[in-house]
Amino acid sequence: MNLIQLLTGKPANSDWHDDFHDFPGGVHPPENKSQSLQSAIQPVPLQNQYIVPLNQHIGAFAEPIVEVGDHVLTGQIIAEAAGFISAPSHAPCSGTVISIGGHPVPHASGLEATCIVIESDGEDSWRPRHPWQSLADHHHTDLLARIQQSGVTGLGGASFPTAVKLSADRDHVDTLIVNGTECEPYITADHALMRERADRIYSGIRVVHELYDFQRILIGIEDNKPDAIEAMRKAIPADLSELIDLRVFPTKYPSGGEKQLIYLLTGREVPAGGLPLDLGMLCHNVGTLAALADAVFEDMPLIQRVTTVTGKAVTRPGNYEVRIGTRMDNLLAFAGYQNPQKPLSEATTDVPERADGTLTDRVIMGGPMMGFTLDRLDLPVVKATNCLLAPTEAELPLPPPAQPCIRCGMCEQVCPVSLLPQQLMWFAQAKEWEKAESHQLFDCIECGACAYVCPSHIPLVQYYRYAKGTIRQEQAEHKQSERARKRFEARQARLEREQAEKEARRKERAAAARARQQKQAAEQKPDSPAGASDAADDPVAAAVARAKAKRAGAAGTAKAGSTKSDPPKAPVLTPEQMQAKLDNQRKRLEKAEARLAEAAPETQKALETTVSKLREQIASTERDLARVPAADQPDADAQRRAETDGNLN
Repeated sequence: MNLIQLLTGKPANSDWHDDFHDFPGGVHPPENKSQSLQSAIQPVPLQNQYIVPLNQHIGAFAEPIVEVGDHVLTGQIIAEAAGFISAPSHAPCSGTVISIGGHPVPHASGLEATCIVIESDGEDSWRPRHPWQSLADHHHTDLLARIQQSGVTGLGGASFPTAVKLSADRDHVDTLIVNGTECEPYITADHALMRERADRIYSGIRVVHELYDFQRILIGIEDNKPDAIEAMRKAIPADLSELIDLRVFPTKYPSGGEKQLIYLLTGREVPAGGLPLDLGMLCHNVGTLAALADAVFEDMPLIQRVTTVTGKAVTRPGNYEVRIGTRMDNLLAFAGYQNPQKPLSEATTDVPERADGTLTDRVIMGGPMMGFTLDRLDLPVVKATNCLLAPTEAELPLPPPAQPCIRCGMCEQVCPVSLLPQQLMWFAQAKEWEKAESHQLFDCIECGACAYVCPSHIPLVQYYRYAKGTIRQEQAEHKQSERARKRFEARQARLEREQAEKEARRKERAAAARARQQKQAAEQKPDSPAGASDAADDPVAAAVARAKAKRAGAAGTAKAGSTKSDPPKAPVLTPEQMQAKLDNQRKRLEKAEARLAEAAPETQKALETTVSKLREQIASTERDLARVPAADQPDADAQRRAETDGNLN
């Protein structure tokens, strides 16, 4: 027997392990657990109305698949999972959907969330159920689908969808950690479950073992639960006895933290920012395992859970099996909650300050270390509601106003993650988020041990939550801006690509149009007269030919003028006029070609005809200009001299 056993009075037995690995820090607040363990788990009667929130888990909210006026059965899916990290919600009773919309939910923010309100018909008629007798008769895919459809989430507080957790890579997981610690003061829901329903917990262990085929299964329980330890030890199945190792260790808060429990049982530390999967381990709460057994073997979705109702303001403290969606004021009334200030159905937004230690209307969801005060009592019980604590003022006094930090270092000594709480507080106050992150802010498990020992009563955890929330918001905004930037750059690249493709198509159409016009011009061009090539080669012959053409034209003009009945002829243009006409035609051709290149397919044919006619006109004008004799063309030098002489005169 070692010193710890002597101090705690624990006998030496097979469950006690001397080789546990103690984590740093931790505190020993008053446990106050015996008040709620005096009786067995009690079922809460069927209520007239249930309020089912759609955000009872980490991840995307469930999406309703029922409408107002629909009749539903107990266990029927009323909202389906909206993504991979999500979970469906089920009807906790049979009845009629009377509302779908915003309603206050238990959250530290006090905000509303979408809820489905069901009016009970009092019959509690279940949907058809299909229990399983053996896991061997079903494929792993079917097993995972059954777990996902049951809506089971982590009941230890995080509410992470269990089906997602069980979808991890099975090739690298060899150890199952069963968390039966329940280190938070006042809370005894898991304690009562181990004491009274150990067989259901082992059935849940069998379900997870079927998926992973573990090499070892470690069950961790604090030494302040001797009856639960005995019940769990006696219920170990024979076929799993070689794998199961039930370990008992001294009570210390927060040994129920996932990373702290793994270190206690194995001596291995989960890396910063990592998960137990990085060590080949999977950790599940005993309540989650019992819910898994009900879901798989009984086809019972997660529509109820065991919740501790305790505190000196309650006359019948205990553990109650309550359906999800039950109003908290009704549950408190069933447990004998005494509130002389206001009716239970009214919202309680102000906490009266009294120094006489009498009853108070303060109700906490969770324990005194990690829970939060509810601002009203007409809120629904959710999957994460493991405790409702109604203390008196003397039992759990309100903290006095915070004082300046005196740098005593006590917060650093009790931190179970070996952080520097005072540094993180200063960074949060100064809004130096990068420094807070560099000091491992997100490794903080928000256990409240630092605030518990702070002599200045500084709400340290609130600073950390504020810093985390702000950093997450900035990260989300940064991701959103990055997505917007990438979308903008992708759009710009697409527009440039489309413009380049459009320009290439325009050039191809223009080239094709020019090729067609050249081909048409070549086909329509008259045959050259005999000897033309020779005349082109001989300048003298060319001049003679032009003179003859001029005389022939003059004779034809005179003859036409002598005949009164002939129609009028077009005036003969001078070479300068012909050249100006040619330039004008060429400009019109350029504009027509540009319009053709950018024209829509339905107008291309008309524009091609226009371009063809302009090309013919240009060719005709060029031929007419070429026929003008060189002698008739003005001498540029003589013209300039004449203009000079005229200016001088």
